[in-house]
Amino acid sequence: MLARLAVRRVPRVAVASVRFSSSLKEGSVAQSREFSKKEKAHEDQYIRQHEQQLLQKLRDNIEAKKAELAALEKEHQEELAKAKSE
Repeated sequence: MLARLAVRRVPRVAVASVRFSSSLKEGSVAQSREFSKKEKAHEDQYIRQHEQQLLQKLRDNIEAKKAELAALEKEHQEELAKAKSE
C-alpha cells in the first residue's frame, strides 16, 4: 500500500502543437513579385554594364584600327614620294 501512495500520478496535459506558419508556402519568397522585380532589375543592370563594356572594347578596337590605317596611309605616301623622287 505504501508503494501505491508513493507513486504520484502526474496529470497528462494535452498540449496542442502550435505551428507557426503563414499563408505563404515554403520557398514562396522566391516566387513573390517583389523578389522577381528586384532580381530582374539586378539582371538588367548586369546586362547593361556588360554591353557597355563590350561597346567600349569595340570602340577601342576601332580607334586602334584607325591609328593603324593612318600609319599605313602615311607609310604609303612616303613610299610614293620616294618613288617619284627617284
